[in-house]
Amino acid sequence: MRVLITGITGMTGSHLAEYFLNKGGFEVYGSYRRRSPRLNLEDLERSGRIKYVEAGVSDVKVIKKAFDKSKVNMIGAELTDAFSVRKLIAATEPEYIFHLAAQSYVPGSWNAPAETLQTNIISELNILEAVREMGFSPTIQIAGSSEEYGLVKPDEVPIKETNPLRPISPYAVSKVTQEMLAYQYFRSYGLKTITTRGFNHEGPRRGDNFVTSSFAKQIALIEAGKQEPIISVGDLTSKRDWADVRDVARAYHLLVEKCQPGEVYNIGTGVSRTIQEMLDLLLTMSSIKVEVKQDAARMRPSDVTLLWADASKFKAATGWEPEIPFEQTMRDLLNYWRAHV
Repeated sequence: MRVLITGITGMTGSHLAEYFLNKGGFEVYGSYRRRSPRLNLEDLERSGRIKYVEAGVSDVKVIKKAFDKSKVNMIGAELTDAFSVRKLIAATEPEYIFHLAAQSYVPGSWNAPAETLQTNIISELNILEAVREMGFSPTIQIAGSSEEYGLVKPDEVPIKETNPLRPISPYAVSKVTQEMLAYQYFRSYGLKTITTRGFNHEGPRRGDNFVTSSFAKQIALIEAGKQEPIISVGDLTSKRDWADVRDVARAYHLLVEKCQPGEVYNIGTGVSRTIQEMLDLLLTMSSIKVEVKQDAARMRPSDVTLLWADASKFKAATGWEPEIPFEQTMRDLLNYWRAHV
């Protein structure tokens, strides 16, 4: 099976690439931009299991000849450029597409709403159009987000797929639009799109602008004597449903094999914790004594206060259950930062 992962340089994309490579029986391809950081691919690079194909090559036959099917093949592509995307799809001829590429930082979407909408919506549109025009028939996973639910009322949890969508950030609006676009292409053209509303997933390689990784990195820096024993925080009262990214990678594989095109599926653990609880857990894994200080710059104009997944629809379709305890996820994340600071 030929697998194409957009956003492969991100946390989830890199773990998904490793998952398929280790499982065997898959040709793994990923799109990247020249300016994309590649820190998350360092394990693949150290083991020699990754190959970069020249981004400037325009001849699809030349690109195909350069592929090494035993490695993760990285193809340079700008997803907001329709020609670049058509070249990517023609070269890889994927049977599964995992569309993970996005501007995925919620606070950043307030600072750059137009860029967030442009990146997230047009990139997906180019992929769907390329698949349609070329007559391919891959199963396409569209990575939506639990942020689409937005304003969730206390009597609406745990959250089912039928819950109203009340997005309260430009990022969430872009994800709702992506989901509607995927559904439209399913109904209009028969494209096999499946959308996931993924609740928070964490683990090694999480970017330090996300709350779990921000706390873990700060603890590692304090341990190393590189930061004063003060942890800067935003709102600690919001509740989140955190899964391990490695469990989510397995879930995505089950999704494209067992779930129905045109449908939407929640992916989450069914356990909701406050951000304060997550921070307290991380602090139990260290001997440092710290002051926790609220930073106004970390507060959002509006925040999703409660996310708690009902993933029974997805579990019934696939048999998936989370396997990695939250404590291990946080310990692995903290150890990741201890190794990188």
